Amino acid sequence: MIHINMIKSLIRWSATLGIAGTAFIGIAITENLTAQALPQEEVLKKLDPVPVFTIADEQGAPLVASGEDQAKVAGVFISQNDANQFVNELKTKNPELASKVKVVPVSLGEIYKLSASAKNQENALNFAYVPEPEAVDSAKTIGEANKQPYQGGVPLFVAKGGEDKGYLTIERDSQQVIPFFFDKQQLEEMVAKFKQQKPEIANSVNIEVVPLEGVIETLETSEDKMLEKIVLVPTTESIQFLQNVAPAPGSGTTPAPATTPGQ
Repeated sequence: MIHINMIKSLIRWSATLGIAGTAFIGIAITENLTAQALPQEEVLKKLDPVPVFTIADEQGAPLVASGEDQAKVAGVFISQNDANQFVNELKTKNPELASKVKVVPVSLGEIYKLSASAKNQENALNFAYVPEPEAVDSAKTIGEANKQPYQGGVPLFVAKGGEDKGYLTIERDSQQVIPFFFDKQQLEEMVAKFKQQKPEIANSVNIEVVPLEGVIETLETSEDKMLEKIVLVPTTESIQFLQNVAPAPGSGTTPAPATTPGQ
């Protein structure tokens, strides 16, 4: 389901990125502090603003494929365009099936909740994330340059810099947060602005790649207080999608909710 609060949050966040020319960009200071691993509700707050796209029938049941050991697997596309392309290809390969399904937007938080609730169920539905091909290519290039080969998963791009190689941060709601980007170009724009603001350490900045799946697991299990600062920044395409489904200012209306897979 795409919630109106999620839309407002993303539009506000995209506006923050849009004024990066005036926003303060800095480096996170390493803190020797520990905290309990984030509770599920806090993990959801980080995942809910990210739209992803599934293929589902008219009742909202996801299109399922058989994986290894006959496990049930449903694809979760990071890109709406990739999801649409999949349906278009399905129209050629299996037009009857294609006529019964459509692309359904849902928050990453909803997928996380469905996955968590199904963990201990027999024959549970598994979700396989489908990253954007361009993001995968970028991840491979960066991995080779850093001598840390891309190992699969949905790439997230983050920058480090300074003498202590701290994470680059940006100010949001008067707080310094660490943005992890699905889109490398968005990060590069932030890095370029940081280099203008801090030319003396510009050469120390380095872009790294981490898998979304690993970040989610770390949020669940790690006691590093720095994790509280992490925010996930959707692609420009996803932000535009949310803007398109947002109600007109002053209309007092909310977009009709999309069907949640599995319901």
